[in-house]
Amino acid sequence: MEFAIIQGDIAAQSADCLVDAAGTTLAMGSGVAGSLREASRGPIDAAAMAQEPVDLGGAAVTPAFDLPARWVIHAAAMPRYGDGRASEHSIRDAVRNTVEKADELGCAALVIPPLGCGGAGFDLATGCRLILEEIAAYRPRRLQQVSLMVYRLEDQQIAETVARQV
Repeated sequence: MEFAIIQGDIAAQSADCLVDAAGTTLAMGSGVAGSLREASRGPIDAAAMAQEPVDLGGAAVTPAFDLPARWVIHAAAMPRYGDGRASEHSIRDAVRNTVEKADELGCAALVIPPLGCGGAGFDLATGCRLILEEIAAYRPRRLQQVSLMVYRLEDQQIAETVARQV
């Protein structure tokens, strides 16, 4: 499976599946979720919340509406939206469940943000290491390309440093 670290806005990325950094309520507020919600031009927030709650570390799937993807996987790496902290366990579970769902959907390409490392307060370098370890350990059936998407250039540098060590 190919892997890349890219920098920019996840809502502008073209892939079979984009990943939302969600809480267990699946409410789409700000950050990654807000960017996806705004760009989707559809009822993506309502579609996600119709499936709530999901277990911590779980994932739910919605159509991508007008995003340049077919699906959005809402990965619940934090409890609730905006008021809970991610943990090593929740990040690992969310990544594992996300790549499994992408594979089940027949996706070839997936773009995932650093789950749990924004509003959920987890350290970016440690979170990237957990995400990269889970991706490296996964044995895909159909998934061919996973890209770790960071928003800021300085975050890309951190993720690339971590990737060299994993």
